[in-house]
Amino acid sequence: MNKKLCGTNYPTSICFIVVNEFCERFSYYGMKAVLTLYFLTYLGWDHDLSTAVYHAFSSLCYFTPVLGAIIADTWLGKFKTIIYLSFVYVLGHVIKSVGAVPTVGSNSVHMYGCPSTIDSSSRSPLIDRLCVCVRSSALSMTGLILIAFGTGGIKPCVAAFGGDQFENQHANERMKFFSIFYMAINAGSLLSTIITPILRGDVQCFGGDCYALAFGVPAALMMVALVVFMSGSSLYRCNPPQGNILMEVCNCVGFAIKNRWRRSKYESSRRHWLDWADDKYSKRLIVEIKMVLRVLVLYIPLPMFWALFDQQGSRWTLQATRMNMAFGDAFSIKPDQMQTLNALLILVFVPVFDLLIYPLVALCGINITPLRKMAAGMIFAALAFGAAALVEVHVVKTEVAPAPAGKCLLQVFNLAPGDVRLHFPQGDPFPEPLSYLQDPPEYQTLPLGAPRINMTLAVHHEGASANCNVTFGQQKAYSLILHPADAGIRCRLVEDHIKKNDEGAPLLRFVNTLSEAANVTVGDETFHAGARYGVSANKTVQRGEYNKASCRFESKTCPDLDLGLLDFGASYTVILLQESGRMTTHKMEDVHANNVHVVWQIPQYVLITAGEVMFSITGLEFSYSQAPVNMKSVLQAGWLLTVAFGNVIVLIVAEGAGLEQWKEFLLFSGLLLAVFMAFSLMAHLYTYVDPKQLDKSYASDHNDQRGAHDDDDSNDTLNKNKQEAELNTRL
Repeated sequence: MNKKLCGTNYPTSICFIVVNEFCERFSYYGMKAVLTLYFLTYLGWDHDLSTAVYHAFSSLCYFTPVLGAIIADTWLGKFKTIIYLSFVYVLGHVIKSVGAVPTVGSNSVHMYGCPSTIDSSSRSPLIDRLCVCVRSSALSMTGLILIAFGTGGIKPCVAAFGGDQFENQHANERMKFFSIFYMAINAGSLLSTIITPILRGDVQCFGGDCYALAFGVPAALMMVALVVFMSGSSLYRCNPPQGNILMEVCNCVGFAIKNRWRRSKYESSRRHWLDWADDKYSKRLIVEIKMVLRVLVLYIPLPMFWALFDQQGSRWTLQATRMNMAFGDAFSIKPDQMQTLNALLILVFVPVFDLLIYPLVALCGINITPLRKMAAGMIFAALAFGAAALVEVHVVKTEVAPAPAGKCLLQVFNLAPGDVRLHFPQGDPFPEPLSYLQDPPEYQTLPLGAPRINMTLAVHHEGASANCNVTFGQQKAYSLILHPADAGIRCRLVEDHIKKNDEGAPLLRFVNTLSEAANVTVGDETFHAGARYGVSANKTVQRGEYNKASCRFESKTCPDLDLGLLDFGASYTVILLQESGRMTTHKMEDVHANNVHVVWQIPQYVLITAGEVMFSITGLEFSYSQAPVNMKSVLQAGWLLTVAFGNVIVLIVAEGAGLEQWKEFLLFSGLLLAVFMAFSLMAHLYTYVDPKQLDKSYASDHNDQRGAHDDDDSNDTLNKNKQEAELNTRL
């Protein structure tokens, strides 16, 4: 007999299971929270590839539970399956963490795609992509595959194993256990999505963001989860494998199709194609499968909802990197912490909808069936992506669009006292005179007509003229620096970095007008600018006010520099000047700062979470209410596969559509609205059934190979299944 907690009917073993689940969910969601930015900033992938691989991993995490359920039910049992696959899970986390250590994974390979021994000028883009995907990512991809098999394999086992610890007469305690279990899931998810982005961004290691630590802490939590679960081994109530109903259903369906194909030519047709299996399988099993298939048909449109829902960790996180994340001077959040909103809102919305919204709608005389709730959830998700598209339209206004083929971008800095006029051989992108230290309003597009061209520019300054010979390359951005010289005026062409930083950090560089080289330290970065209009490299710094940037010349130390606010997403050029015998600075903004605040993402998170409450939880409850009790695993497998296929849809669109981001958001919104209409029609034609009538119909059939079900036990098991169904919305 299982030990009980403090004289209650709760088995002591559930403590180990709940702690295990908290640690496991922390490890999974914590790792996944920083995954997209890891692909983007550490491995150097582009937005589309990062999104595609993120959703490929998510998809695999929802395909593998079918395999885990089969292993548990037909071979190892739930306990051994959890143990063995947890070792796989831990190994995947360790490999993933090790792959984020530059000295192991080779930082040059991770950051630049290929070793330095390969001549970059002779490589094609395809070879670069293969180098990034294959050579530099081997450890990361191996770790992710093992994690997917680990988390997916134990997904269908842990909640069910916890339910197995209770005896049938303790149904109320079991229901309360599932509530506690659900809280553990949400607590692990919530804390991890807050903590791991902090470990990534606020802790520096190996000269950059500490992804090794951000992945290492979830790995440690998964080790703790495994140790805790194994510690309760002597207390668990373990049921032996009793066969997998999913395999039996598949075999029955396969036999019916094969039998119909072979015998339909010389035998009379049957009422339903599954009736062709009655030669081998019981009539009750066939009836149960028919009931399940009616529900599975309704699952066909559902992947589109998950295609939208799961982009919170990919496209929405990437959107947040291009927004202002500061809340006054008090604090700033990380772009990958916005996902925390979903975990917080779900805890609020579940009781609000159950206790307030649904009763109010019912009081208005509206019959809110489960399928209507699910359809409404689709509308909310579509509206969420409409809101995301609206935000995206305003976000991209601060970006500088790259130059198309045959053209380049150009801005001009006039560092010569007085007005300057520029004349180009073809066209005149700067018709107005450029004043001294004028902040260029925006980049101008310069037509080249060739991939690379030498051009002579005429410069007029205070009655004197000079020619500047410069070379422009297509699809690049440049700054032309005009500065005084002994012989009049000179030009210097510098290639610019116009792409916003992938983590939202500001970019900074210095132009030194003085006669000595300067070293300026801003935060943790030191900028070296050569003498007489030398230009430092572009580097990222943390967002913030910099009133005391230290500066040193070759022969002396200069006073601290006041650079003011360096804001999210901006690119700055700071001119070092000497005026009236003292050191001064003049700051120019090359790329505008992110001026759309991240709070504008809150409406889309509110809408998508409301959609989740109406769609996900209601969908599982509906499914379990419309199918026989012993078909729970079949419906669970079907539901998880809808999530997997939803992520496959995102993978295909991200790599194949090639749309601007706001258009892609609208595409997903439109597709879900189309699916909503199809699903609404299917729901209208659906007839609700009561699976308990099946038990009554077969109650007197003692020869049936499955036997009759006792009504009380069926109700008890059904309640248990519904509780497990709710857990799968967060698993």
